[in-house]
Amino acid sequence: MSRSSGQERAEQVTRRELLAGLAGGAAAAMGAGALAAPAFAAARESAAAAAPGAAAPATAAPAAPAQPPGLKGRIKQAGCPGVFGKTTFEQKCQICKDLGLHGVDLVDVKDWPTLKKYGLICTMGRGGGGIGKGFNRKENHDEIVASLRTAIEAAAEAGFPNIICFSGNRAGLADDAGIENCAEGLKKIAAFAEEKKINVCMELLNSKRNHKDYQCDRTAWGAEVCKRVGSPRVKLLYDIYHMQVQEGDVIATIREFFPYIGHFHTAGVPGRHEPDETQELYYPAIMRAIVDLKFEGYVAHEYGPTRDAVESLRKAIAICDV
Repeated sequence: MSRSSGQERAEQVTRRELLAGLAGGAAAAMGAGALAAPAFAAARESAAAAAPGAAAPATAAPAAPAQPPGLKGRIKQAGCPGVFGKTTFEQKCQICKDLGLHGVDLVDVKDWPTLKKYGLICTMGRGGGGIGKGFNRKENHDEIVASLRTAIEAAAEAGFPNIICFSGNRAGLADDAGIENCAEGLKKIAAFAEEKKINVCMELLNSKRNHKDYQCDRTAWGAEVCKRVGSPRVKLLYDIYHMQVQEGDVIATIREFFPYIGHFHTAGVPGRHEPDETQELYYPAIMRAIVDLKFEGYVAHEYGPTRDAVESLRKAIAICDV
């Protein structure tokens, strides 16, 4: 995700601060800090470009982690790699377990066994194509479908629920043609996704600030793609940060297009930092709307922390636990 260094610059967290935040269970965490802008961007680009090369062992998904005392748990929360600061993957998993998260988005297949060791899941797996090169160009279909097929197979064997995909950039392509091409491409994988019971989620990203020219930049556009595919397994990844930047009216839009939403990402606006009281979005109301709609999927935090990563995440979880 291309973001300015000003938007994503985060404070460095000392070893002592991180160890204090882990409070014992994850006290082995070494030097932590908020993920810097290039690494945060690389995490998403890597997720977009790299499909799994080998399936994880064919076992059922872990049982949901026990909720820490005081958490309601009506929103099934997860984290994206950047919210944990500079930690090893094992440390990320321990933090998830300690804080009551269900799993981590955009994790390499090689790390899936570690997730399972901690009773976690990959809440959104990597698929084929990329942010700039997606389903809106027919010449990309064969490559993306092949990558998605591999990713879906791996997720099904591991017992994980979702795989990500992207529209691609417009590059002069009309929006109606982009819808038609995306629907045509997704139809080629929909039956297999249905067979394997895996959701293929096209991510909504803003083209106003972060991803210039990205085509799936409005919820109505993405929903039209889903309608034309006509599969219960082809959904949208509704990124709350991106859609606030692009179109606003977040709660009403979620309600209107809820049948087509399979996953959520969070972050504050402006700055894409913690979803707290410094931001214009009021996340408790957004989460209550999602609960009222009886959403059964996952809400994953995806922001650049500006202070102690663990304490920031703990607070974000509490804010979204309605």
